[in-house]
Amino acid sequence: MSTTETPTGGPNISVTAEAAEQALSLLEGEGLDTDVAGLRLYVQQGGCAGLSYGMRFDHEPEEDDTVAEHHSLRVFVDPASMNYIEGSQLEYEGGLQGEGFHVENPNVVSECGCGESFRT
Repeated sequence: MSTTETPTGGPNISVTAEAAEQALSLLEGEGLDTDVAGLRLYVQQGGCAGLSYGMRFDHEPEEDDTVAEHHSLRVFVDPASMNYIEGSQLEYEGGLQGEGFHVENPNVVSECGCGESFRT
């Protein structure tokens, strides 16, 4: 496999400790090996602003993925998505608006009112 490995805490994206802890807990709950499996972060067409984030667990990275490890969480990003999320941070938020993962993306020009989609 010829994935692009970035150093732990690499420059392409970052993950807060709380987000990594939550994702690792979910990965383990799915019975996936956290030494190989990871969280796939991607961008897709959709939403009222044009683009939206997606996340899912994968058993292993694809050949052309960038793979970064943060707080023991492996994160896989395909090349097309990396163009949109370079420099972003994955966070986990809780509170009155609900709990969940959030991408803090410095490349975003505008977001929709609900914060679910964006434009770069």
